[in-house]
Amino acid sequence: MNPHIFREYDIRGVADTDLTEDVAFAIGRTLGTIYAERGKRTIVVGRDCRLSSRRIREALVRGLLDAGRHVIKIEVGPTPLLYFAVHHLDADGGVMVTGSHNPPEDNGMKILMGKSSFFGDEIRTLGQRASAGDFKSAAGGSLEETTVSDAYVAFMKGNVSFSNKNLKVVVDAGNGAGGPLLLASMRALGLDPVALYCEMDGRFPNHHPDPTIPKNVEELIETVKRIKADVGIALDGDADRIGAIDANGEIVWGDKLLIAFARSILERRPGAAVLGEVKCSQTLYDDIANKGGKPVLWKTGHSLIKSKMKEEHALLAGEMSGHLFFADKYYGYDDAVYAALRLVELIGAKGEGLESILADVPKTYATPELREPCPDAVKFKVVERVLAYYRGKHPVVDVDGARVDFGDGWGLVRASNTQPVLVLRFEAQSPARRDELRTEVEAIVRAAVREVT
Repeated sequence: MNPHIFREYDIRGVADTDLTEDVAFAIGRTLGTIYAERGKRTIVVGRDCRLSSRRIREALVRGLLDAGRHVIKIEVGPTPLLYFAVHHLDADGGVMVTGSHNPPEDNGMKILMGKSSFFGDEIRTLGQRASAGDFKSAAGGSLEETTVSDAYVAFMKGNVSFSNKNLKVVVDAGNGAGGPLLLASMRALGLDPVALYCEMDGRFPNHHPDPTIPKNVEELIETVKRIKADVGIALDGDADRIGAIDANGEIVWGDKLLIAFARSILERRPGAAVLGEVKCSQTLYDDIANKGGKPVLWKTGHSLIKSKMKEEHALLAGEMSGHLFFADKYYGYDDAVYAALRLVELIGAKGEGLESILADVPKTYATPELREPCPDAVKFKVVERVLAYYRGKHPVVDVDGARVDFGDGWGLVRASNTQPVLVLRFEAQSPARRDELRTEVEAIVRAAVREVT
């Protein structure tokens, strides 16, 4: 069993080699044993539309049944549908078989213990126990199947309202698992969206379902501009991340979407905590504070953010990558379908597009998320060297890597928790200053890499 598939936030690997039926079965009965040890019996299991997901889920379910759990299988759909099902059915836990936005040959699992994320050391311990055969078979396993999409759509219809049902909205689901659910929800609310690649197809034949990569939203941008749409919405493969295009055809990254949503929520809930992660623009934190909210800068990662939200009683959180978490009128998990509905609701209520809503945000110049290959064995050591270099020279935030405040801009170096890479990002008040910061920090990173390898 490949130990590297047991990652910080979830389980993820190449389906045919890392997640064979034997491996999925072993994970299922070990996880089922852990559920039993914690008094958790009813477990919901979902899957996305990847070609390997049916096989992996069936093996996983057999393992959970072997451990004596009561398993509820739901229909194929996105990760947020599994999260919703656990709440709607008041289950004791859940497992989503999904490869998220990874290549088609990959797959994985996202796990809930109760209604909270199962992550970090818990996932690594699961892997160690599964590899060692540390599980217990038990009698009493049972299986049922149900569907929850209709309940999900009904919930959305009662939670969100569109004051302007004539908005032109384009949706590109990249043939991932979220397209049908988003279209159904929008239509139930009276909207008639223009659909691009909203049919589920685990081969992803048109473009990869990852809206953080600009080339994947080129057709969405072209369509928004051609039909003069009010907004374009993209989903990633399992619909827990949203991408947005304004009426001018510009990409609106997750941190800017957070500003728009935070302003709206703070009008109703003054003083609310809003949480962002280390890659988010400084304009986000400044805007939250200026609007009377409590800005919280935290670590990257959907599981880590959900836990911190509960601790801070935050009503909203998000990542630059498009994970958005609403505890305002919702359950506090990352659901791009719900975020899309809230975005259309916001635009309709304001009577103006995102480009106008965000027009007064100070202009800054930021790099995209930069990924530099770095072996897993040394990537955290490199970050420590960068931290050591800058401490005492500039203010440094070290909750997740090294975020260095240069006064007129900032730079970030952090070790990815899911890949053998360093993640870098830079923001400043001019392109020239941004590039200066990048050049300086990248030189420090290269020196650190030489020192530790």
